[in-house]
Amino acid sequence: MPELVELENIAKVYRMGKVNVQAINRISLTIKAGEILAIIGASGSGKSTLMNIIGCLDKPTSGKYLFKGADVSRLNDNKLAEMRNREFGFVFQEFNLLRRATALANVELPLIYRGGRRKRQRAMEALERVGLARRARHKPTELSGGEQQRVAIARALVNSPAIILVDEPTGNLDSVSAGEIIAIFRQLNQDGITVILVTHELSIASQMPRIITLRDGEIISQ
Repeated sequence: MPELVELENIAKVYRMGKVNVQAINRISLTIKAGEILAIIGASGSGKSTLMNIIGCLDKPTSGKYLFKGADVSRLNDNKLAEMRNREFGFVFQEFNLLRRATALANVELPLIYRGGRRKRQRAMEALERVGLARRARHKPTELSGGEQQRVAIARALVNSPAIILVDEPTGNLDSVSAGEIIAIFRQLNQDGITVILVTHELSIASQMPRIITLRDGEIISQ
């Protein structure tokens, strides 16, 4: 499999008043196309910062990031935004759905920002992939937590991304719903999508074929 993500000596320092906080410290990491893996660590270990850098939501303070062989650091903000919308899908613990919009309308949102045709059809196809087509006309308040997370996954899928980045996707779910959500990610990976799952739950990470463990902004095992 070709290398999709290549990080070389990546560091991220935040300025907190007069203090510099080292969130990521000289991380080097390669992720191949078609992988599914977990990034695990305690709160404050740097795992969400690493996810944000991989997903071009944040820029490293130093180091080199290649995505599909292209140097991400050379891209301006507009090009980074285009890459995020084209190459990455994001799924978060809090779902981040528009409360007054239907499931279908929520999934359509990335297509509206990107433009193009067949928005409604593509959104419905994404809902079908996560088993929620029958609930397309329901609003988030009419859906269970597991169903809301499925909507969020469909929204991440609708632009056919190369990578789905998942941040604590089961934290608000019961064990049955959590298992169903992880099964969806495994199926999406079998369909060819690279999946990077960030979690602090070892029970979730242990289901992945590759686990990257962070502590104090550094990789301690992988």
